[in-house]
Amino acid sequence: MSWDYFVYFAVVALAAWGAGALWAWRGRQVGWVYVFTLSGLAVFLGFILSLWVSLERPPMRTMGETRLWYSFFLPLGGLITYVRWKYKWILSFSFVLSLMFICINLLHPEMHSKTLMPALQSPWFAPHVIVYMFAYAMLGVAAVMAVCLLWLKKGNPGEREMTLCDNLVYVGLAFMTLGMLFGAVWAKEAWGHYWSWDPKETWAVATWFGYLIYVHYRLEVHSDCRKSLIILLVSFALLQMCWYGINYLPSARETSVHTYNLN
Repeated sequence: MSWDYFVYFAVVALAAWGAGALWAWRGRQVGWVYVFTLSGLAVFLGFILSLWVSLERPPMRTMGETRLWYSFFLPLGGLITYVRWKYKWILSFSFVLSLMFICINLLHPEMHSKTLMPALQSPWFAPHVIVYMFAYAMLGVAAVMAVCLLWLKKGNPGEREMTLCDNLVYVGLAFMTLGMLFGAVWAKEAWGHYWSWDPKETWAVATWFGYLIYVHYRLEVHSDCRKSLIILLVSFALLQMCWYGINYLPSARETSVHTYNLN
């Protein structure tokens, strides 16, 4: 399966996700929401797995490849949230975010070679990236929710909306922590040490503490919702630096071992 076929899989998946989001928004039969969303996920995952076989390696090396996983996990995270808390608009959020990342991949396709540097040939590579991408997806939805609450609710949301943000952060932070542990084991195998304060690792810790501050602040009895949402957005900005911003820092490009995903 070559990258040229991506557009066909993407269109079918987006159509299914859009139908699922519309069905959920209108409060129609829940069963069709599941059918549409799961069908889109199956189609998109089919492309990812086919590309994996074609490349003879996990498609996680370039930014375009990681965007594939992000585009997949956003609707999955939205569906999980919908199933658990029945927020009818969450699938619309995840659909729009997935559409954005898919469009980026369509407009700026990247080269996908079979070459994989030795450090990335570890069995820990795939689970580390997959777990992180799911965490990023959940935290991405939380960030969109925070923007909407600050804009539409003027920073004064109801307890139900803030509970949603909290739950998304709890799940995202848990998977981020798991991803960091996987990464530490991988680093030990690849470079002989669990942690070296590489620029990427430093930003990862900053991001982790950012969300931890949000969690602890929210545990305060009289926590201010507006300040909480601002902390959440600052944490998401740190996440963006950790994910791809680090690749464009001159110092990191010279010293980081995590810039292998550049073309």
